Amino acid sequence: MKKVVLASGEQVPTLGQGTWYLGENRRTRAEEIATLRLGLDLGLTLIDTAEMYGEGLAEELVGEAIEDRRDEVFLISKVYPHNASRQGVAAACERSLRRLKTERLDLYFLHWRGSIPLEETVDAFDALKRVGKIRNWGVSNFDVDDMEELTSLPRGSRRLPPTRCSTI
Repeated sequence: MKKVVLASGEQVPTLGQGTWYLGENRRTRAEEIATLRLGLDLGLTLIDTAEMYGEGLAEELVGEAIEDRRDEVFLISKVYPHNASRQGVAAACERSLRRLKTERLDLYFLHWRGSIPLEETVDAFDALKRVGKIRNWGVSNFDVDDMEELTSLPRGSRRLPPTRCSTI
């Protein structure tokens, strides 16, 4: 499988499993967990989720699916823009970690641009990285103006990967 090199130098798969709408229907829970596990068996080791997906239900489902396989997974989650303040990012990350039954995220994204200054969000991400709650951080669903603002920040440009990752 092709890989993307992150700014940290770490290589991650370009293709992974997305979890939007997963965990929202109790009747399909076992099938969804089995599907994520089958994906891992087939080499789809990147799993992308978010606090927004089912208001945490997708993260809970992922936590169950990877429970005995955490070290095989490159785990991504995303923070809501309204939680992107210094204190909000830390609290949202803790909630996500609890739902995912893990002590760390491999990549934590700002899900899309909101009203909180990007510099504050970057500071919050850096603080989480320093204490080992996240290994990498990035942004999602940014337009050109938002990316230009991010790269103008003192620590904003060193986090940009050279290519995009996709989840299915």
